[in-house]
Amino acid sequence: MILEGSAWKFGDDISTDHIIPGRFYHLRSNLEELKKHIFDDIAPYFHEKVVKGDIIVGGRNFGLGSSREHAPLIIKMAGIDAIVANSFARIFYRNAINVGLAAIICPVDDIEEGDYLEIKLDEGILVNKSKGGEKTFPPLPGIMRDILNEGGLDHYIRKHGALKI
Repeated sequence: MILEGSAWKFGDDISTDHIIPGRFYHLRSNLEELKKHIFDDIAPYFHEKVVKGDIIVGGRNFGLGSSREHAPLIIKMAGIDAIVANSFARIFYRNAINVGLAAIICPVDDIEEGDYLEIKLDEGILVNKSKGGEKTFPPLPGIMRDILNEGGLDHYIRKHGALKI
């Protein structure tokens, strides 16, 4: 599985409240409307600028805070296929995989907004096509790649039944 797209760079400690501000919690049953408020406080109009396939580049502890599963779901709905970060909050990481959003742990400090990235999930390679060079990361376990390939845990279970770990 290969993902490609332009980088949207965010810093350290991006919380689920940065992703979907709490004042929009009432929209959680209207995901299309909620999607319009992604990153409202730190990247206004993000939902209008993002292109299908783009990649979020985060710093350390991406997704900290409450365990809102809406946060990774809205990121995926906005067109993002992957988040690459130095580290993730544990619950956000699992929620991302479960909704079919690739979450890659890899050093990203030298990646700049707008860099065009290629992620080879099966091989554990991130290529910066804008600057040249590549980085390696631990490939996701097979079951996680299978969940991503099916579009999320729900789709995986509908197709294959319960997980056999």
